[in-house]
Amino acid sequence: MLIQTLSTASAEIDAAKASLRRDAAERRRAAVRDNPNAGAAVRDNFLGAIKVSADIPVSAYWPLEEEFDPRPLFTELHRRGHPVGLPVIPGKGQPLLFRRWEPNVELVRGSFRVMTPPPTAPEIVPKLLLVPLLAFDRDGYRLGYGGGFYDRTIAKLRSAGEAPAVGVTFSALEVPAVPRGDTDQPLDWIVTEREAIRVGAIAGFNPGTGSSLQDR
Repeated sequence: MLIQTLSTASAEIDAAKASLRRDAAERRRAAVRDNPNAGAAVRDNFLGAIKVSADIPVSAYWPLEEEFDPRPLFTELHRRGHPVGLPVIPGKGQPLLFRRWEPNVELVRGSFRVMTPPPTAPEIVPKLLLVPLLAFDRDGYRLGYGGGFYDRTIAKLRSAGEAPAVGVTFSALEVPAVPRGDTDQPLDWIVTEREAIRVGAIAGFNPGTGSSLQDR
């Protein structure tokens, strides 16, 4: 009976996520159209709220046409000396790995149309992740695309030490509550074109003006 109950609960969560994905995808398309300067605003809000110690490796992502564009932020972090990695999907059920991005690197198309550095680019292990999403809530939970890649990645990096995860997105994608399961990993920050929302209280983030992430 317990197994059946857990299975039913999991199916209900999956159905709720699928429904929210459809709605969130529509709202995100509208946000992309209506907020052409959102990437620059998120960059400024991030840099104003989160002080990142020098040289910390950062993961980012190259946006698809319908996604929030984080390039203004990770380009500026690169300019400030942070190694930047873009995600590579090594296989189903595995965490992501990250290959180093440089402004002059020629990207290649990987799984799910994701643009990545070539296989010859060195791998990096990020200490701060910029995470895409379809929806978020004020508890730090995000709705992803259903593959679980970022949840596995965040869990793996956190188990090895500090690995703050920052969702970067449009404010229009906020919802009262994201359906969540046992393996869903909460974010530590969410930064939109309107504000930077501090969720986590992990080591290295200190409350107050200009929270900081100290290198370990």
